[in-house]
Amino acid sequence: MHTKKLLTAACTAALAMLATGAHAQFSGNTVKIGVLTDMSGTYSDLAGQGAVVATQMAIEDFVAKEKPGFKVEMVSADHQNKADIASNKAREWFEREGVDTATELVTTSTALAVMKVAKEMNKVVLMNGPGSTPITNEQCNDVSVHYTYDTYALANGTAKAVTQQGGKNWFFLTADYAFGQALEKDSSAVVTANGGKVVGSVRHPFPASDFSSFLLQAQASNAQIIGLANAGADTTNAIKQAAEFGITPKQQLAGLLMFISDVHSLGLKNAQGMFLTTGFYWDLNDETRAWSKRFFDKQKRMPTMVQAGQYSSVMHYLKAVKAAGTDDTTKVMAQMKKTPINDFFAKNGQIREDGRMVHDMYLVQVKKPEESKYPWDYYHVKQVIPGAEAFQPLSLSRCPLVKK
Repeated sequence: MHTKKLLTAACTAALAMLATGAHAQFSGNTVKIGVLTDMSGTYSDLAGQGAVVATQMAIEDFVAKEKPGFKVEMVSADHQNKADIASNKAREWFEREGVDTATELVTTSTALAVMKVAKEMNKVVLMNGPGSTPITNEQCNDVSVHYTYDTYALANGTAKAVTQQGGKNWFFLTADYAFGQALEKDSSAVVTANGGKVVGSVRHPFPASDFSSFLLQAQASNAQIIGLANAGADTTNAIKQAAEFGITPKQQLAGLLMFISDVHSLGLKNAQGMFLTTGFYWDLNDETRAWSKRFFDKQKRMPTMVQAGQYSSVMHYLKAVKAAGTDDTTKVMAQMKKTPINDFFAKNGQIREDGRMVHDMYLVQVKKPEESKYPWDYYHVKQVIPGAEAFQPLSLSRCPLVKK
């Protein structure tokens, strides 16, 4: 009898230890995701609340389908497109609130700031809104994933297509911070490589509302193409003011980073004919339509590539956590990199050693008003750009993690 009690006690203790060990693999038996984005400024339409909604959808779908043995929670905050606010909030989340990954991070400056904090504290960063190529080059680290797009892919799509179709002389109107500068640099290289010429450029403050002096400089250059190396409200304001000043259609605008939210804001009459490059279009196929209609039911607008990428990246992260059996950053990152991404957002997507998620991109042209058959029917898909062609090859990488 005494021996039986001892065995029972030993088994109970062993089970308790196993349970404690299992729970220890997930801090507090909870995986916590922090959405850090622009909730009220220039980029709020393309990311913002829509990114929060997409994250919540991913969490709910993951829990329903995967039935994990751990809880998943979300917190969100507005970084106001300011690097200091972003880094301070990320540090607070990591240190005090048990956040495992900071996500979205639209704006390159905020992304680079959070990447440094995440590396210091060994936490995962999933970026969908930022676009600058230094994220996976000089500033790369082993805890960061650049998921949706970058300036190299944008230039490889839009700038290449416009130049090859005869738009040889370019003038750039550029947002004066890391993203705009990277987009101008990458686009200029593509223009030159395809037989074009850059005749000038001007940089505007970020964000800006009055583009008159910058547009007049672009007009005076007599360039065929005015390349808009900016995004969000900066892009739509520049397009509207160019029309008001009579610059278009005499000179053509090339929106080097435009989102479906921008086209919706401008209307097809103002945006028709423009080429743009995107990582996602809601009306591409049955799978993209099914997910996007679910998103529309919650947000009352179709998703941008940032919002669709946000869902995909969060789902990929959570599946990696479950497969690894831990929220340990090193193990989760290894699992994410070795697992292909196959969902409505990407087919055979792969996260490389530099943190770049490689997937197909799409060159599209905005429809004329009479060509649109139903709400949000905005694009002609002109070309599928394979991921291996869209993104910078590893042979050109300046990331210290890349073995050559």
